[in-house]
Amino acid sequence: MIRRLITGSLITLSATVHGASLNPTDISQTLVYIGTYTGAKSKGIYLARLDTRTGALSAPELAAETANPSFLAVHPNRRFLYAVNEVWNPTGKPSPTVTAFGIAAASGKLPKLNEQPTGGAGPCHVVVDQAGKNVVVANYGGGSLATFPVGADGRLGAATAFIQHHGASVNPQRQAAPHAHGIAIDPANQFVFCADLGLDKVMSYRFDPAHGTLTPNDPPAVALQPGAGPRHFVFHLTGRFGYVINEIASTITAFSYNATHGALVELQTVSTLPGDFKGMSSTAEITVHPNGKFLYGSNRGHDSIAVFAIDNQTGKLTLVEFQPTQGKSPRNFAIDPTGQLLVVANQDSDNIVVFRIDPETGQLHPTESVVTVGAPACVVFVPPGLPTLATGR
Repeated sequence: MIRRLITGSLITLSATVHGASLNPTDISQTLVYIGTYTGAKSKGIYLARLDTRTGALSAPELAAETANPSFLAVHPNRRFLYAVNEVWNPTGKPSPTVTAFGIAAASGKLPKLNEQPTGGAGPCHVVVDQAGKNVVVANYGGGSLATFPVGADGRLGAATAFIQHHGASVNPQRQAAPHAHGIAIDPANQFVFCADLGLDKVMSYRFDPAHGTLTPNDPPAVALQPGAGPRHFVFHLTGRFGYVINEIASTITAFSYNATHGALVELQTVSTLPGDFKGMSSTAEITVHPNGKFLYGSNRGHDSIAVFAIDNQTGKLTLVEFQPTQGKSPRNFAIDPTGQLLVVANQDSDNIVVFRIDPETGQLHPTESVVTVGAPACVVFVPPGLPTLATGR
């Protein structure tokens, strides 16, 4: 999904980064929330503070204790945060939820508002629609997606839509059943797309944000190469192109997009790995730079970020570089709202690493900012100008 550029004024927070005091009125300071897999080294969602001038990231602190908050999404008004909880109850049955949190202005802590069952096993992805009226969740294990209304106070209502996928594809180990893995909503807020790894398809639904309903589109899906394993999907900022990263095949497929009909047409498929790479690897996250010139995808195994230049006329991709992530299994990464820094969550090495982005080439340059947190799985930003917890959207 397109990353929103959000500006603000002042943030009433203080912290220390690498021994230096952060000025609480410094507009270069951005909150970074880190979703994790909980266990011996993690208890939930962590909070760090990023200085966008220096690239320095503060040591993470616990913002909310919650089970396996593996993916996060921030409401457009920056008052609320939503997390999927990949949890199982003691009887072995799935009891997955999506949880709503408030964002406390003074501390950045996350008081819990409420939670809703997602209706399917293994929820792995969550987004908020462009108007901030609905949250949409993908259930990987259940092969389904669901929509939840957002109240004025940020709380989630019961599901207003639930879609169950059916079918399989060619890889018996990974694709014996549907696995809804990523949700993207088009810039016009009229269509919802779901990358289903198990079906090798990007499913398309007409979306009514006023009522939170989903209706299969015509055509209902676009098919990928058998065995590709589509994971996450993003739109270009112009809304003319879309990109899906394929987990099993380690590729990215580019599409042209017809916004009137919600239709995708394949343009190109490129590898995310060097041609001479022989090891095991799978992809994870995909992001388009806010300037629309560059696209980034992560490789777990090769442990790198693949950087591509985007042709603004055709939407096609040209390889720029492969940048090592200084850790193992980069499950997720995100670009800060200023477009200057890329922050990587290396799940299997328990570290978060900050890279500076060259605005001319898109290349990544390591900074000295590396912090530790257990099993990081997602990073999201709340930029300066953090509002209070007053009601309303």
